[in-house]
Amino acid sequence: MRFSDTAEQLLRDAGWHPGRRVEVASWRARLEAGGFHVTECAEKFLSEFGGLVFRNSGPGLTCAVEPFELDPTLADGEDDRFGEWGEELNKSLCPVGEGGHGEYFLAIDEGGEMYLVADWVATFGASDQALEALLLGIAPTVVAES
Repeated sequence: MRFSDTAEQLLRDAGWHPGRRVEVASWRARLEAGGFHVTECAEKFLSEFGGLVFRNSGPGLTCAVEPFELDPTLADGEDDRFGEWGEELNKSLCPVGEGGHGEYFLAIDEGGEMYLVADWVATFGASDQALEALLLGIAPTVVAES
């Protein structure tokens, strides 16, 4: 099972279903024009989950559940931030969305690990685990601070 029953229902409520595929060519072109490197893992993630919006908020398991949106273009103009954190972590970070009403960005590296990117960086783990954490309010692990 990829997701808990609760997380799967929240995903379905947002429009996801097993086998969902959306076109990512326009996102790829826009991101690359903006200086981002679009990894295979980011493209795969966006093809399944891109465009979904989660408006849930409230108490979570270890932190608050915050709304988030899986639209990589919300990070337009932030290529320096992603580049600097990527260098520090020795990872290629590709934006996949934003959360907390614009308080932070979401990114995926070349291995499929999802990060919270702000003026600090934290990992949610692999993409499925990361979605579970975001949907259920499980705090990410801080990996770098400014």
